[in-house]
Amino acid sequence: MMFEILSQSLLFHGIGTEELEKMFGRISYSVKSYVRGQTIAQRGEEMKSLYLVIEGVVKGEMVDYSGKILKIEEIKASQPLAHAVMFSDTNRFPVDVIALTDCKILFIPRTDMLRLMQQSEIVLTNFLQAVSNRALFLTQKLWFLSFKTIKEKVAHYLLTLAKSETRTTIVLPKSHQELAEYFGVTRPALARIFSELRDEGVLVVNRREIIIADRKKLIEMIK
Repeated sequence: MMFEILSQSLLFHGIGTEELEKMFGRISYSVKSYVRGQTIAQRGEEMKSLYLVIEGVVKGEMVDYSGKILKIEEIKASQPLAHAVMFSDTNRFPVDVIALTDCKILFIPRTDMLRLMQQSEIVLTNFLQAVSNRALFLTQKLWFLSFKTIKEKVAHYLLTLAKSETRTTIVLPKSHQELAEYFGVTRPALARIFSELRDEGVLVVNRREIIIADRKKLIEMIK
């Protein structure tokens, strides 16, 4: 089961399950289970191994001194955690990692992960690609966080979901509570923004279904 999941993961796709079993038979690794709500890693904690989710869902979040939570992202089965910092000079977790559901995490020590990359060009290429994609994601996230108001963040988020200039109807992939955590605001504050955009004729809101009625106004909000 584990090797089937790994064969579909960012770091090991392109390698068959039998070959993965042989590769992992030559290294040290461990698997640990966590229950929903349990802390998997804390911000600033040294990252001595690669963490890879093989079952369940976890989230990365930051908590400021006032207690406000900023949800960074969700990580699902087959995805690695904070792999981009594993070989950095500081190699410490940039966020808190919390189990959103009961989950299992695969741990591969840094030395063993390095050995896998030295032995397999596929693993090395996959890792470099994953780190590059991560850098792109963080750049986009930084741009998103540069928006000063909730309305600007919502406008950018909706335009990103719409992608195509001709697409007007989108379905939110997250609940309003999840979106509020993503934006780092309260749910009532987010609800007010959607109400304002609806009253201004920018959006038509039907639960998770959103119709962009005035794309031009939405774009002007992030200029």
